[in-house]
Amino acid sequence: MLNVESPGWTFLTNHSHVLLCIAQNPRIRLREVAEKVGITERAVQRIVAELEAGGYLDHERVGRRNHYRVHADLRLRHPLENHLEVDAILSVLTGHPTHE
Repeated sequence: MLNVESPGWTFLTNHSHVLLCIAQNPRIRLREVAEKVGITERAVQRIVAELEAGGYLDHERVGRRNHYRVHADLRLRHPLENHLEVDAILSVLTGHPTHE
């Protein structure tokens, strides 16, 4: 019997889940991302740092919060999908393009 609450594996990585949360809400708090993705806030911080280091994400401090920007025009990293831009995945998952 399939356990719907804890499937054991998913089709997307935590990196893509974090990026999706931020693409959907650029003002989201990392604590909220952690809750949605089901990982620790520290893990989200590490993933965000890796996405920023890779150029896929940046942020601007506005008051006490960060506002994130996804660079959806960059190519995916894996050789099987590096012919696609990040927007290809985000568009499918959100139902709309993330950039012009």
